[in-house]
Amino acid sequence: MRAISGRKMRICVVGAGAVGGLIGAWFARAGHEVCLVARGAHLEALRRDGLTLLSNGNRSVFPIPASDDPADFGTQDAVFVCLKTHSIAAMLPRLKPLVGTETTVVPAINGLPWWYFFKEGGRFDGGSIDCLDPAGRMLAALDPKHILGCVVHAAAEVTGPGVVNHTAGRLFLVGEPNRAKSARGERLAAAMNAAGFEARVVDDIRVEIWTKLIGNLSYNPVAALALARMHEINGNEALLALIRAMMEEAMRVAEDYGVHVPMTIDERIGIARKLAGAKISMHQDVEKRRPLETNAIIGAVVELARKAGIATPMIDAVHALIAERAKHLDR
Repeated sequence: MRAISGRKMRICVVGAGAVGGLIGAWFARAGHEVCLVARGAHLEALRRDGLTLLSNGNRSVFPIPASDDPADFGTQDAVFVCLKTHSIAAMLPRLKPLVGTETTVVPAINGLPWWYFFKEGGRFDGGSIDCLDPAGRMLAALDPKHILGCVVHAAAEVTGPGVVNHTAGRLFLVGEPNRAKSARGERLAAAMNAAGFEARVVDDIRVEIWTKLIGNLSYNPVAALALARMHEINGNEALLALIRAMMEEAMRVAEDYGVHVPMTIDERIGIARKLAGAKISMHQDVEKRRPLETNAIIGAVVELARKAGIATPMIDAVHALIAERAKHLDR
């Protein structure tokens, strides 16, 4: 990765939707050489009108090169993968034109990532999560040595083609899969902070993955099933009781895989309350009748629980409901 001081970085955002659009806009505003990979009407608008970012009552437009083909762009310093998790497998082989020897690939995605057991060090080290990466094809498609783990605590929504509305947060946590300190992690975090992110390098990215995941696997499917915004869920004691039960089950699974979530359930709910009236991702997807990230957000935890022999009755019930709901989105 190039030095930051006085030099631009080449950054490609693959999946320039809500969070991806936010990332692209902030890096472009800071003067980096940004390109976007998108598709459909969103791509047409990006090419025609540029990327429009709405944030804190301000409207900014960024003319950023965009394409549906990563091969249109050369080797990058950093590639942010911001796709929905079910779209990643098909895209990984297409990233080769972007990835050079020193390229850092940052999957800024929801749920458990396909690379979770890469250099994890536990009993499943180097293995794959079957519902995310059958037969390890994703691990084979992109050498995981390029991966820098990332957890996003920011919310955004595509409100129209080419238009991204930043609704909450700017915290991005990054860390190496093998828990080592790395120069590339420090450099990227410094570049992100200079561009307006709140970025931090963490010692163990899997702790952060689970800390976010216990909220995602509970709030996201509940929001999608109830079509409720965050403040509506948090104002409903019956739904909060369900949220708490699911979080407790997920924390038991995390503990069995060597991860202690460093906060109480009430503290985790407190973080969720900061999203105020946000319409979170799975809720957005149901309304727009798009495929749901069911496996990454909840199905993978069910799989790990079964492997560990841990009972997760509330997670299992909600998983069955949201998986069935997902089948009917195209009707």
